[in-house]
Amino acid sequence: MSDATTRPGGPGRRILVTRCLPPGGTEPVSGHSLVGPKPDDAPYSHDELVALAGEVDAIVCLLTDRIDAEVLAADAGRLRVVANVAVGYENIDLRAAAEHGVMVCNTPGVLDETTADLAFLLILTASRLASTAESDLRGGRWKGWGINEHLGADVHGATLGIVGYGRIGRAVARRAEGFEMRTLHHARHDTGEPRYVADLDDLLTEADIVSIHVPGGQQTHHLIDSRRISLIGATGVLVNTSRGSVVNESALAEALHDGSLFAAGLDVFEREPEIHPRLLSAPRTVLLPHIGSASLATRTRMATMACAAVATALDGGIPENLVPPPSE
Repeated sequence: MSDATTRPGGPGRRILVTRCLPPGGTEPVSGHSLVGPKPDDAPYSHDELVALAGEVDAIVCLLTDRIDAEVLAADAGRLRVVANVAVGYENIDLRAAAEHGVMVCNTPGVLDETTADLAFLLILTASRLASTAESDLRGGRWKGWGINEHLGADVHGATLGIVGYGRIGRAVARRAEGFEMRTLHHARHDTGEPRYVADLDDLLTEADIVSIHVPGGQQTHHLIDSRRISLIGATGVLVNTSRGSVVNESALAEALHDGSLFAAGLDVFEREPEIHPRLLSAPRTVLLPHIGSASLATRTRMATMACAAVATALDGGIPENLVPPPSE
């Protein structure tokens, strides 16, 4: 077996915790036996996850853990619940979970405001070229104030196009009000609210700044491609805090290099932690290492919510944050 650690708990239930969680995050399951994480907090390999899944009643995992059919079938009948410390759950095979009677839970709601803060940070930083300006200062390239130096785009009064209008998208819209921005939004279904734009292309054409807030998956893969980046235009700014797969990174990098897009701010990437080399060298680009929910308070609430769901499931209840099984 791997170098997992086991901490004694209560009534014989064993819970695999794949990575170190913030202090207090596992408190809801403190009465059970916790297996893992590794002493050095290294990720478990897929083979290790398969081996451990057959010995536990629940798994608390992260987006970076692949919980596929092989893991879920490791010991059919014992594993009862998998809780992802994340809103997304594309790392979990929901169909296989349903087939094996395994509940899947996530952590919706608790990270909305923190992620919206981060999205607006990227809107401001990318639009005002703040990252470029700081880099020039730290690199000794700033020679003093100049009237034509680091000329960014105004955020106040600009039109913000929000793609995806769930909880995080709406939270970004609320922040935009404080900057007297005009907001438009697009979603797959009519929200029935003012400034809904049914055609995504129309929104991209009209917006000065575009902020992406849609889930990952096949339906949104490369939703923002070369053609749609061209609709945003040479004065436009693109921000993505949703999933890296939503944006075609190669197309985005080329648009930034050739000046057909003004600026971009990204917190997520297609092949994390690998970053497209052309993005790394792209001008007017802010790149952050997936820190949208990274405040201590929010990450602790996420861990606590996931562990509370596990405790409820092991006690025979139905967690409030249960992910519904896929429709046939």
